[in-house]
Amino acid sequence: MQTEIQASKLKEKFLPFSKKMVDEGLPPLIIDTFKFYYEKLLKGERGLITKKDIVPVKKDDIADMEMLGAFANAGRLAIHKTVIIKLNGGLGTSMGLSKAKSLIEVKNGLTFLDVIAQQILSYREKYKVNIPLVLMDSFKTDQDSKKFLNRYPNLASDIPLSFLQHKFPKVLKKNLSPGAWPMDPACEWNPPGHGDIYFALITSGMLNELISKGYKYAFISNSDNLGGVMDEEILGYFASHNFPFMIEVAEKTDADIKGGHLAHLKTGGFILREIAQCPEEEIGEFQDINVYKYFNTNNIWINLQLLKKQLEKTNNRLELPMIINPKRIDPKDDSSPEVYQIETAMGSAISVFKDATAIRVPRTRFFPVKKCQDLLALWSDCYVITQGSKIIQNPKRRFGTIKINLDDRYYKRINQLKERFPHGAPSLIDCKSLRIKGNVYFDKKIVVKGDVNIISPSPKKVYVPQGMVINKDLIFD
Repeated sequence: MQTEIQASKLKEKFLPFSKKMVDEGLPPLIIDTFKFYYEKLLKGERGLITKKDIVPVKKDDIADMEMLGAFANAGRLAIHKTVIIKLNGGLGTSMGLSKAKSLIEVKNGLTFLDVIAQQILSYREKYKVNIPLVLMDSFKTDQDSKKFLNRYPNLASDIPLSFLQHKFPKVLKKNLSPGAWPMDPACEWNPPGHGDIYFALITSGMLNELISKGYKYAFISNSDNLGGVMDEEILGYFASHNFPFMIEVAEKTDADIKGGHLAHLKTGGFILREIAQCPEEEIGEFQDINVYKYFNTNNIWINLQLLKKQLEKTNNRLELPMIINPKRIDPKDDSSPEVYQIETAMGSAISVFKDATAIRVPRTRFFPVKKCQDLLALWSDCYVITQGSKIIQNPKRRFGTIKINLDDRYYKRINQLKERFPHGAPSLIDCKSLRIKGNVYFDKKIVVKGDVNIISPSPKKVYVPQGMVINKDLIFD
């Protein structure tokens, strides 16, 4: 329910936010951007997008990556004008890590950042072009990440290695005033979502720097998406059509029902709808993979020159659709006050750019690591590293993606996973699915085949011995 807000009331309510953001050293553009969304919140808007506004996307509405072979040469010609940007602001807290998530070891002792750095060096060798890598870091990840990448002195280019995302103050749900939490003041702020990238590119000077050095295209993806790799055919298609913006989408499976989906706006153009933007009564339809078939991989292609033009035209305002996330001010304390986190999504810019488009890509371009079960699969022989430092499913594997389900009581954090698999993952190349329930420890040279449940009802430690081949359920007494 929207209500009109008098200018004097808005000024009065916003003043403490403005002061807090100025004191924190946030630039005027970010304060103005937050004010734009705060005013919507004050009017009673919650950023919801209903089915009255949208229609599902059909297969023929978007191009398919499999049909882009003819654009490979155009991609090779455009590569020297392309920068690769990785969203690197997240911590690995959900997996028990207090540092940058990209510092988690994913394969053969290599971290996400190792894999990314080695891919960049491999592209440079292949294309004979000094493609720059740029990280969008948060205050919590910047130092760790830059220090780690010192081991790759050849990675330096004519562009700074990183720029910083901003932060927004949390808003108390009960009276829409700034959230205060003196026990841990850092809890009073939230990341503004990856939609902040467009403003961070401006305030950091990175956008002007890239354009002045002759870079025209940016490929942006999450640092924890191992499928987010440079592709000359997609780049060629993007460059040849002079699109301002393009998002990669993949077909939904049951594993993606909560992921943001692509839709057509009834007024024209595309829109991206996240689950937080879906009215409660429409959640069932939102999660129906036969209705909204395509989800956002968060692999994005941007024409930097057209982005700059768009921003100049709108006085640096993009007015991305708002996302309101209800949370507790201290995520570790369920009794702490309820707050709203105001956020935006990078992919939602598809509804802002005229002539923006989407492209359907195979599942291999979306390979995020969200839980320890994803890590266990990666550590195993289900996956291999190619010469170009891409991590792919082992060509010798006869099945599709392995399904692993681990007991959160014993395998939720990385240190728990390492403790129970001290010799690394068992051989899973011939395993279709693996479920482990209980406090189970694994020795070396273990092989798992087919569909297997390993269950121990007791909280006591149990051990799978060295060299065991498991091709049926294993139940401990």
